[in-house]
Amino acid sequence: MSTHPDTRQRIVASARDLIYSRSYADVGVAEICARAEVRKGSFYHFFSSKQELALAVIDELGMALEDQVLGPAFARDLPPLQRLERFLEALHAFQQGTAEQAGHMLGCPFGNLALELATRDEVIRRKLETVFATIQARFERVLEEATANEVQALDIPATAQAMLAYIEGVLLMAKTTDDAGLIPRLGPAFLQIRIPAATI
Repeated sequence: MSTHPDTRQRIVASARDLIYSRSYADVGVAEICARAEVRKGSFYHFFSSKQELALAVIDELGMALEDQVLGPAFARDLPPLQRLERFLEALHAFQQGTAEQAGHMLGCPFGNLALELATRDEVIRRKLETVFATIQARFERVLEEATANEVQALDIPATAQAMLAYIEGVLLMAKTTDDAGLIPRLGPAFLQIRIPAATI
């Protein structure tokens, strides 16, 4: 049994790749161990269950999202609205890259897991909810900057949530049609989403 930290990372990376390319239910512990080239004893040294591994996979995917999409897209070297445009470009590049590696569109890894597990596993549902809240918060900060001097009031949290919902829908459709090009084609509508603040 290997207890080296690198062993844990191999397990997480193997589970990430298998679950993202297929599904949580379709991938078992034995297959993950075979892919990572570790024994089951090593798996259970680091993870008490497949659910606990899934939480680590979500963390791993979250770091990839930050490194490859959110961080570069929302760097403050551009005006706020141009950062949203760059977000679409980074998202398209990420999805196109994964599609080329896998041979087909994989969609949003968090959306995939939410569709599969949100009604079956409350722990994983809450973890995914946190990921989506993190993405929404990035949209909110950009919108706050972009609308700071506007006269028309904007419901920033609702607009950010609507933008997130729209993007998740686009990714679902892109996966269904196996076409990453749907992201730049439908991107202009993302940039036009605006929900006015309620007036009393």
